[in-house]
Amino acid sequence: MSHWLSIVVATPAHSAIAGPLTYRSPSLVAPGTLVRVPLGKREVLGVVWQALPDSGGLTESQARHVAGTLDALPPLSADWRALVGFTARYYQRSLGEVALAALPPQLRELTGIQLARRLKRPVQDTSYTPSAPDLIALSPDQTSAMAGFDAETGPRPRPALLFGATGSGKTEVYLRAAAQVLAQDPGAQVLVMVPEINLTPQLQARFEARFAHLGKERVVSLHSGLSPAQRLKSWLAAHSGAARLILGTRMAVLASMPQLRLIVVDEEHDPSYKQQEGARYSARDLAVYRASIQTDCRVLLGSATPSLESWQATISGKYRLLKMNERIGANAQAGGLPAVKRVDMNHQPRHCVMAPPLVKAIEERIARSEQSLIFLNRRGYAPVLACHDCGWKSECPHCSAYRVFHKIDRTLRCHHCGFTERVPRACPSCGNIDIAPMGRGTERLEEHLAELLAGTTRPDGSEVRIARIDADTTRLKGALESQLASVHAGEVDVLVGTQMVAKGHDFRHITLVAAINPDGALFSSDFRAPERLFSLLMQAAGRAGRDARHSAASQMWVQTFHPQHPLFEALKAHDYPGFAAQQLEERQAAGMSPFGFSALVRAEARTQEVAQSFLNAASSAALAAQLEGHAQVTAYPAVPMTIQRVANVERAQMLVESASRAALQRFLAAWQPLLFETRKQTDFKSLIRWAIDVDPLAI
Repeated sequence: MSHWLSIVVATPAHSAIAGPLTYRSPSLVAPGTLVRVPLGKREVLGVVWQALPDSGGLTESQARHVAGTLDALPPLSADWRALVGFTARYYQRSLGEVALAALPPQLRELTGIQLARRLKRPVQDTSYTPSAPDLIALSPDQTSAMAGFDAETGPRPRPALLFGATGSGKTEVYLRAAAQVLAQDPGAQVLVMVPEINLTPQLQARFEARFAHLGKERVVSLHSGLSPAQRLKSWLAAHSGAARLILGTRMAVLASMPQLRLIVVDEEHDPSYKQQEGARYSARDLAVYRASIQTDCRVLLGSATPSLESWQATISGKYRLLKMNERIGANAQAGGLPAVKRVDMNHQPRHCVMAPPLVKAIEERIARSEQSLIFLNRRGYAPVLACHDCGWKSECPHCSAYRVFHKIDRTLRCHHCGFTERVPRACPSCGNIDIAPMGRGTERLEEHLAELLAGTTRPDGSEVRIARIDADTTRLKGALESQLASVHAGEVDVLVGTQMVAKGHDFRHITLVAAINPDGALFSSDFRAPERLFSLLMQAAGRAGRDARHSAASQMWVQTFHPQHPLFEALKAHDYPGFAAQQLEERQAAGMSPFGFSALVRAEARTQEVAQSFLNAASSAALAAQLEGHAQVTAYPAVPMTIQRVANVERAQMLVESASRAALQRFLAAWQPLLFETRKQTDFKSLIRWAIDVDPLAI
């Protein structure tokens, strides 16, 4: 007797095969089981979604058979399949694409026998043995936050938003909440998410130290920086329940954790939680959804500057708000937060890069053996190399962007397509040998600081030490850890860096943070730009004065040509609620998130005309078909993307928005077949790809 199975496989994102495929099996296989099945001329990994009552119209000659079953692995749970199904539906991707992307890549290559060998290890005891770690006493704010988190009980408690100032001890609350869950249930699992890979080792060290009694195999990490073998090992430990505590980036939210009881999302506002390729999901939003469908699972979101969507959810009562206003050990009136000083660059010497008062403040820190952090969110030496005779600029031949000048290796490098060339000896256009950099990146700022501090010495008489941490200086494995160790050891006096060092790090000796050029985001066309800037500056300010001994004297300097801007007024007062209220008022008036819902349909082609024509034709087809939900949806004409050409591919986008999330979802689901049909038209044969981005971060 044979059985018919519905199996999902990783079908191409732009193929018409979006749902499960039907296969024949000699035995009944449980839903969630991994199998190997033929697809075209290949044999691929698939997930059994459900058993079918019949062949669904397939003839004997059309039937394809399951090639093998990876039955050594327990089936993926119904909760996991529900999460994947929701992700595929909401973010308008194929079910197989999401399901297989959530599995470790190395798993796709293993046969049932190979997997069985890998899993053939002694079963270890996963029970939680309470120990008595040397815990510090909680602050009143931390005690109140823990009590508030535990106050709401029941099978479906509301998400909790921990709104805590930088340095207020949010990580300790995470540790206590995790310990509480693990102690209550001997099989429970906890997921702790961080926005970026470079923060994972630091947090992992703290959790491993706190939960050392669990054993080394019980605390695992999941992020793209792991090797394929490491990622598979961590995933298998999480899937089997052997791993009790999982730390990871956005990919971890889709990992199989059958006994998940707590999800912590640290820095929940961070844009890194939004996937920008393939299924463009928000890991933060999926964490909230996953907790809602998984039995007895709670979610704790944490941030000093919550996303406006989460903040509005606390106002409406959808989320619980837990506050921690003061830093640990703070004795200052402002809770130990650094004093914000605005430097009006209109009153500083012309073409001044760093204001003289700021340079003097840095010198004072050096004399006291304290550290300073200079924040500039632009790497490289200069964003553009230019000829002032003929107007030539270092444009990328493959992108509508400039190549950045990197002086250290004398290259012009495009940060979009990666195209790199040596710096020309003379202007390629007119032959002028006097070509010069325009603007500044961290590399040039580091050089300029060395010039400004040339006569300054440390208290022991040695030279001032300046270090730079950005994506260029940390490309080699272990480079970031080594440089951070130097900062923590006090070997660096002035640290120059991008947002890589502006958040998440616990620098104990930094007492001054300076933002050099933050004005660009004040007048951006992107409606989220002020929110991102305020968050970034607040996070950067939080690196100063983290040691209670220095908190009263810590400062955040902001160099700006618009010192009276409301954003800087709110920053000076560390008034996130006031800033959020002003931003939410503007967004409500404009019908933007979180009061309105949107999606971007993007198209890529060899010409801008084809990309835009495809989107406009698909929109016209949707209007003619009177799709479900179309009356509540507005689709705007197609326009070029901000950077319209990358790697010789032209990019266009169309904004679709609605006041109703449900209406937008119904419209997008009904529109998908029309997009496929439009793609088949002769006029669009040269189209490369199209994709839908639901809840985009930038419009």
